[in-house]
Amino acid sequence: MENQPTRRNAVKKMLAAGAGIALAPVSGMASVMESEEKVAMKGNINHAVCRWTYGHLSLDELCTTAKTIGIKAIDLVGPKEWDVLKKHGLNSSMCNGAEINLVHGFNHTEYHTTLVKNYSEMIPAVAKAGFKNLICFSGNREGMDDETGLKNSAEGLKKIIGLAEKHGVVLQMELLNSRVDHKDYMCDRSAWGIELCKRLGSANFKLLFDIYHMQIDEGDIIRTIQNNHVYFGHYHTGGNPGRHEIDESQELYYPAIMKAIVATGFKGYVAQEFIPAAADKIASLRKAIQICDV
Repeated sequence: MENQPTRRNAVKKMLAAGAGIALAPVSGMASVMESEEKVAMKGNINHAVCRWTYGHLSLDELCTTAKTIGIKAIDLVGPKEWDVLKKHGLNSSMCNGAEINLVHGFNHTEYHTTLVKNYSEMIPAVAKAGFKNLICFSGNREGMDDETGLKNSAEGLKKIIGLAEKHGVVLQMELLNSRVDHKDYMCDRSAWGIELCKRLGSANFKLLFDIYHMQIDEGDIIRTIQNNHVYFGHYHTGGNPGRHEIDESQELYYPAIMKAIVATGFKGYVAQEFIPAAADKIASLRKAIQICDV
């Protein structure tokens, strides 16, 4: 994984550039995308894709490609590029740009001043743009026990949850694995995140359930979704091991997982967040959408 793009590095680049990444145009891509016919979707899943996993495309190219595949939204796009999404008629399904990074989050009180300021500015901006979801992170443990992390996180989030409720914005804390990709990350189990949801007691705070990450750290994906879906506001995909394509090359069976999500009545977004390993990365994305469109 060391030589592959990572969420941590991607977030650093996006934050450094005001949530924008300078990308080179892909020769001939526009003509290829324009020739593709739109795929008819079944309408049970709202499909999205994470921008950072298709960094070889400009955002304009990714938007054009996404529309031909049946994707309605792009995840992890910051405010400086929301106008690009709107130009293409796509939603920003998971906004970012208020976080410090993935490791410095709400579980450490020393970051609360910065985080409260950032989110207090970003929440109204998300609402004004007509979007709904805004990502946040627990941060790393750094020797901290679970209870202290819960207490600190709840304390910090309570300072902004009222503002989120006022503007109709849902703060979504992502569940990340601490075993392989994000060593020491605190919100690495659904039970910890669910307890935080209960302490906040707000419909405007939910968990971003990353299927790939939770397969690594706890497994039992379908049962967890069935029993706790009320706390999950967004889903990410990824093949395990390796976070590559979600096809038969890996261990998760996404058609069954998607059917379980649909059965809960979920109306939010499922975003593809796998790192394509195949030479034809667009074909991988197209196939992933077909797999998940149950």
